[in-house]
Amino acid sequence: MFKYEIIAEDIQKKIQSKEYQADEKLPQELELCKQYDASRITIRQALDLLVYRGLITRRRGDGTYVKAMTGKGSEAEDFAKSQQFGGFSGDMKGRKVRSKVHEFSLLKAPGEVSQKLQIPRTAFVCYICRTRYVDGDPYVVEYTYMPIDFITGITEEVVQNSIYEYIEHTLKFKIKSAHRTVRADMPTDEEREWLQIREGMMPVLEVEQTAYLDDGRIFEYSKSRHRADRFALRTVSVR
Repeated sequence: MFKYEIIAEDIQKKIQSKEYQADEKLPQELELCKQYDASRITIRQALDLLVYRGLITRRRGDGTYVKAMTGKGSEAEDFAKSQQFGGFSGDMKGRKVRSKVHEFSLLKAPGEVSQKLQIPRTAFVCYICRTRYVDGDPYVVEYTYMPIDFITGITEEVVQNSIYEYIEHTLKFKIKSAHRTVRADMPTDEEREWLQIREGMMPVLEVEQTAYLDDGRIFEYSKSRHRADRFALRTVSVR
């Protein structure tokens, strides 16, 4: 990890712990240079990263401030945690999450999956299909593919709970980033049953994701098909 990333992580932790409050002005760049024993360029890179993450904002001629996020479920702390990709269970922390597993198997990587995971077509992957419930209600059907050469030891018990927690706490890998595409679609007959879509023409919102560890390895390719009435996408756009 580069020094500017270490500095950004430390400032982010201070924002999450509310050592720096919403709308509070951060120390000046020169003060941060002294605090972290870093050059001005490094400090600016760290601040740029935090701007990109949506945690701070620059006010022309006035300095840099902690961004005040508004709206349910979009507090700065929650948004920061979403940047760490804690998975579905992490996003629903404090609520009762359970999984119904429809398929859990090893299979030869389909063409699209091998391309997304950047593995040979002859390689085998771990495939998981499951419906995730929150407080007893079905929210999303997940179709997940993971390489088995370094994502090892996944069991039925792991699949019933949080795979991301297993990757970080048991395998000791750090989940770093993900590329996502969101699109609307109509549910399949199976998905209508699993998600309990009984009436009308309710669509699902599909999140296609390729996820990376901090060393650049791709550890997941997945499609998550959400009930439209139980999914909200929140983003921060930075110019």
